[in-house]
Amino acid sequence: MEKKYKTGEFAKLANVTERTLRYYDKIGLLKPSFILSNGYRQYTDSDLLKLQKILSLKYLGFSIEEIFPIMLEDQNLIQSFKMQIDLIDSRIKSMTNIKDSMESIISTINDKNIDWSKIISLIKMSSNDSNIIEHYKNTKNLNVRISLHDKYSQNKQGWFPWLFEQIDFSRINRLLEVGCGNGKLWKNNKIDLRNREIFLSDSSQGMVEEVRKTLGNDFNCMVFSCEQIPFKDDYFDTVIANHVLFYVYDLDLTLKEITRVLNKSGMLYCSTYGSNHMKEINDLVLNFDSRVRLSQTKLYDVFGLDNGEYILRKFFKNVYKKKYKDCLIVDKSKPIIDYIMSCHGNQNELLGPKLDEFRKYLDSILLKEGAIKITKEAGIFVCLK
Repeated sequence: MEKKYKTGEFAKLANVTERTLRYYDKIGLLKPSFILSNGYRQYTDSDLLKLQKILSLKYLGFSIEEIFPIMLEDQNLIQSFKMQIDLIDSRIKSMTNIKDSMESIISTINDKNIDWSKIISLIKMSSNDSNIIEHYKNTKNLNVRISLHDKYSQNKQGWFPWLFEQIDFSRINRLLEVGCGNGKLWKNNKIDLRNREIFLSDSSQGMVEEVRKTLGNDFNCMVFSCEQIPFKDDYFDTVIANHVLFYVYDLDLTLKEITRVLNKSGMLYCSTYGSNHMKEINDLVLNFDSRVRLSQTKLYDVFGLDNGEYILRKFFKNVYKKKYKDCLIVDKSKPIIDYIMSCHGNQNELLGPKLDEFRKYLDSILLKEGAIKITKEAGIFVCLK
């Protein structure tokens, strides 16, 4: 049987202030397990584990709004500590590299001769250290979104096998994927790599390291922005940009770079969404709180199924579109909440403190409807230079 603690006892045990506990209670981040008839709060050992996780994530650099969805994860104690250990290991590795670099500079520095290349390298390392938490968030959010589609999509082929099937490998010796993310396109899709060079790139150092770990040495993994591709003209037979082009800062520059590195008969495979993609999820959120925006930009307006052909024809001779037929049938609220909280908008700030209320709202809809059908509107453009 778990031990129960009054608020003051619990605060003293955890070395936090009662004010902190009251704040976490008020915003719904950590509510006590029991509230007595006289209004007194009682915490338990389970609450102590939750508090440890909250404080650890705060120490590692997560904001309160970002901690809310993480606390909803179905993690047992071992999984929770493993997640925290992975983050701490990454931070230790980064800090050790920074320390070693500083010691190297000290050992070689003198008043008349400073190796500025080492100073620049040190600045880059410090920047990478600050990106560790950001990488974790991006990876976790990407995996959450992929998981929803993997579990509830009605097209059993799946997006990545379908996309892989569209690529004509018979004409490929050199291939570049820009914005490869976690490399899932290549995880379960095997091709003969003999006499082929495949380069996977992403602007995130963390993502590229994850791909190297997952896929091994069969692929060339590189960190660079697709607005500045470090290859000579006419180098590749094929370039793949899977759900990438609507994120780039300068779309025209990116497409110029892609056409530059493609040879005369080169092909681009680029995927995107339509305006109805996942619209039911957006409607659910807006019906609950009209202030929530799941994305600060409508990605399909930047580069979508409706305007993509027009944009691409400025750079490619032949462009044709293929749509992927699918939808989601979701019968549980948690995967929907996880997906929503993984988006790029203001939902953490506005929904975070009201997640219990939002979950009850979704559960009431599911109780009435049985499941929620969610539109998927995605596809690819196949472009010939």
